Amino acid sequence: QLHLTTSEKNELARCLQMVQNQLQEKESEIRREISEYKDRLLQAEKEHQDALAEANRKNEVEIEACHEKISSLEHFISSQKLEIEHLKSNKEQLNNSLKEVNQSLGELLKTKVR
Repeated sequence: QLHLTTSEKNELARCLQMVQNQLQEKESEIRREISEYKDRLLQAEKEHQDALAEANRKNEVEIEACHEKISSLEHFISSQKLEIEHLKSNKEQLNNSLKEVNQSLGELLKTKVR
């Protein structure tokens, strides 16, 4: 009976040791996987931050280019308005000169007819 109990105890101890070893292996495997996932997460976060920073940089460059284009167009519009005003003034002067010439011509024709 004692021998049988001792054998069973030894068998149970051996089984317990095997289970503990398996648990330790599984724990080590899980820890390794967690570490790998953390590393991958950190890498993904870094890549995301880098991509975000690059997108922000490109957007800032594009915004600056748009501001420059707007400024250029505003300057162009301003110069065109000045040109239009100048042309209107010239047109008015030409119209006035034409009226004077027509009046003079009319007077000349009247004088010639007499």
